[in-house]
Amino acid sequence: MKLSMPRFDQAPVLVVGDVMLDRYWHGGTSRISPEAPVPVVKVENIEDRPGGAANVALNIAALGAPASLVGVTGDDEAADSLVNSLKGAGVRALFQRIAHQPTIVKLRVMSRHQQLLRIDFEEPFSTDAMALAVQVDELLEGIKVLVLSDYGKGALKNHQVLIQAARARGIPVLADPKGKDFSIYRGASLITPNLSEFETIVGGCADEHELVSKGAKLMHDLELGALLVTRGEHGMTLLRPDHPALHLPARAREVFDVTGAGDTVISTLAAAIAAGEELPHAVALANLAAGIVVGKLGTAAISAPELRRAIQREEGSERGVLGLEQLLLAVDDARAHNEKIVFTNGCFDILHAGHVTYLEQARAQGDRLIVAVNDDASVSRLKGPGRPINSVDRRMAVLAGLGAVDWVISFPEGTPENLLREVKPDVLVKGGDYGIDQVVGADIVAAYGGTVKVLGLVENSSTTAIVEKIRKSE
Repeated sequence: MKLSMPRFDQAPVLVVGDVMLDRYWHGGTSRISPEAPVPVVKVENIEDRPGGAANVALNIAALGAPASLVGVTGDDEAADSLVNSLKGAGVRALFQRIAHQPTIVKLRVMSRHQQLLRIDFEEPFSTDAMALAVQVDELLEGIKVLVLSDYGKGALKNHQVLIQAARARGIPVLADPKGKDFSIYRGASLITPNLSEFETIVGGCADEHELVSKGAKLMHDLELGALLVTRGEHGMTLLRPDHPALHLPARAREVFDVTGAGDTVISTLAAAIAAGEELPHAVALANLAAGIVVGKLGTAAISAPELRRAIQREEGSERGVLGLEQLLLAVDDARAHNEKIVFTNGCFDILHAGHVTYLEQARAQGDRLIVAVNDDASVSRLKGPGRPINSVDRRMAVLAGLGAVDWVISFPEGTPENLLREVKPDVLVKGGDYGIDQVVGADIVAAYGGTVKVLGLVENSSTTAIVEKIRKSE
């Protein structure tokens, strides 16, 4: 399954559900309390993060998709913190603020990246379900996906009204379910229970065959469009009527904290589906995103650059030989990570020690090195009949194998000027005895504020000299 980065900016999503604030008290521990055998934490930093449905909306916005959020909070300082955080992230937050009831807060006491204690502040909300349904109905115009983020805290009381309102407009409904009654999600396009939640409804599953069989019955009984069971270290299983089960392995290299992983899955799914991705591709993207988030501490959002880089690793385009479109995406991602792009070019017909030293010096000028290679026809025009010795595919393969080189691309013209206009590297380097004003493309790079550098070559290292030596020995 080939993955690509969706166009999230044209994919508006509406999230409705249980909003909460994840608050973290960070500090060091150096002694045990004299009052009880517990560590004393000296709080040095307080951090607030949107949680629950708010984290889902935050993740959607972090991917670059327009996100709106409807939920219920108290009329207090915690609600203000949520609104400020969400507004700063570009989320349109529309809360029912209930006086004399606290916003749900999950307080975690952290020390040395370990959670020592969690304290929950919450009471069941007495919400106006009809007013919320009317509010949601008014917001559905122009929305591509509706997400029901259900934590069983009271914001969602009439699921069917919301599901039917969206279905009447042809809007897919994704639900992250909770509780022991999944019938409230009847008619949803997709629900995303974890394995424990799934088995609470259908009973234990001894193997994948039983999971698929019970999942198919659940989809039939509840008229679901699809079912995605998240299975921790065993990955995910996507079930659809009249389709074979799709099992995806877990992608996490190291699990650090699973907090918020379910939010990441449904938010990535929602944004990808809203952007027009088919469901299997959306699930594969969500699986990649979940693998990233469990490597972070606490509730965390996945950014578009992080997901793009994961896709590049998946597709083998993080390094190596690329086409122009792939290269431009890779460069955009590198710049999103504040990496400096270095560009050089040449024929590189027979790679020798001079080339290797030069490319290592070029790579030292920044964080990523692009090597642009003349194709075979342009080498013949430059070097004459009988050249190149090696075809462009072989030359690029050898260059891509060097540790100093990140990306290799070929070009058909005599000069790389068209590539320079597209890529706009931060640094253009060339080896030899040139003056900077003699470097091809220097004027292009200088015009947008880039840097041009001339690096020396290793003496007595020349492809032409090597070719002549070989010919004389024949």
